[in-house]
Amino acid sequence: MPERDKEWQKILTPEEYAVLREKGTEALFRDATLGMERVEITCARCGGHLGHVFDDGPTPTGKRYCINSICLDLEEK
Repeated sequence: MPERDKEWQKILTPEEYAVLREKGTEALFRDATLGMERVEITCARCGGHLGHVFDDGPTPTGKRYCINSICLDLEEK
């Protein structure tokens, strides 16, 4: 296991690690299952898997974002 992966395992819970580092919720890369194409969304800073964007959403953009809630760390202001 690369050293950086060991660092992530110390920081993240097992479930967070599975989603963010191992893309555990969805199949890897692009997928056309059930006639839908999905594009993976990754963190620009660490490359972690955040979810997918689909082209079957509402107007005006037609985009539907499916972000894994485990990836979010919300802070109350």
